Amino acid sequence: MKKKLISALLLSTVVLTSASTVLVAMADETDDKIASQDAKIASTKSAEATAQSEVAGIQSQVNTLSSKQSALKKETDDLLKESEKLQTKIGELTKEIKERDEALKAQARSAQTDGSATSYVDAVINSKSLSDVVTRVSAMRTVVKANNDMMKQQETAKADLDKAQKENQAKANEGYKLLAQMNDQAKTLETQQAQLKVAQLNLAAERATAEGDKASLLEQKAAAQAAATAAAAREKAYNDQVSDAAAKAKEQADNGVSIDNSVPTPSPGGSGNGDYTPTPTPTPTPTPTPPTGGGGVNTYPVGQCTWGAKELAPWAGNNWGNGAQWASSAAAAGFRTGSTPQVGAIMVEYGPTAYGHVAVVSMVNGSQIQVREANYNGNQAIGNYRGWFTPGGVTYIYPN
Repeated sequence: MKKKLISALLLSTVVLTSASTVLVAMADETDDKIASQDAKIASTKSAEATAQSEVAGIQSQVNTLSSKQSALKKETDDLLKESEKLQTKIGELTKEIKERDEALKAQARSAQTDGSATSYVDAVINSKSLSDVVTRVSAMRTVVKANNDMMKQQETAKADLDKAQKENQAKANEGYKLLAQMNDQAKTLETQQAQLKVAQLNLAAERATAEGDKASLLEQKAAAQAAATAAAAREKAYNDQVSDAAAKAKEQADNGVSIDNSVPTPSPGGSGNGDYTPTPTPTPTPTPTPPTGGGGVNTYPVGQCTWGAKELAPWAGNNWGNGAQWASSAAAAGFRTGSTPQVGAIMVEYGPTAYGHVAVVSMVNGSQIQVREANYNGNQAIGNYRGWFTPGGVTYIYPN
């Protein structure tokens, strides 16, 4: 009998110690996740800074191109205006040359028709002296030479103006070509700038998500640490109780008194979805007392689903066991149970583990509901983690 008592004591001690160890391990794992989120946030911020630098660089290139475009466009427009002026001068000079040419041709025709073709002879015959002859002939030659020189000068001026006009037009064409190239380059830079802006916004959104995840992990860490502290306190209290029971058993054995096998059993109060609550089978008593409704005190482990349900529905009992046991415990305590969802009712799920899971209904829409709960998918803080969903195979506990 004494051996059996010691075994039971050892088993109970291992149970509470394991629960405390698991909670500490959960806190450590959360620290690792927080460190990972910190690294992710730092990396994202660095990428954001790099993207911002690239955006600023491209914007500088765009601004420089815009300045060059404005200057080049003005220069090209000035060249075109100068070319137009030269073209006008060319037209005027062409007109003068044509008029001069017509005058010379008319003068030649007149000389042929009125006999002035013999003007040199007439000048000699009609001259009063040899010196008068020389004078008259020289004057006629001077007129003819002047006409020929003017024609050549006008043709040379026309050729020079035409050359200048072509050069200016070539410069203007080159200017427009450069403008077109800069426009293409500017469009490319604008596209790159827009793409970098999108990447920058995506990085900012990613960083915001990482920071939000970190905040959630910090809440989980706080809940895990609180649960670990509570588990350590329960372990100490239980160890003290076990020591007292062992001392009493030894005293009874030494005095030859029959040993009482009843051993205090730990009740960490578990729930499903990863809650660690190994509960040894209690020694049945002849007249079990049904559990009753609770009050404001919550004795379930912080962060577990049973703790969350008790926080949200203080009328629930403090000793209803694991989540899967709540429906039968509540019925024994006089609470109504059923399969119809109701705001404020406690939903009992019998999976995914043998411990089950409990949550409190916050909204109902036909067959769909929303719930608030703790310890869902590792989230130990109370929250709405599922949104609207349709439960299956559950039992509801209704407040009296």
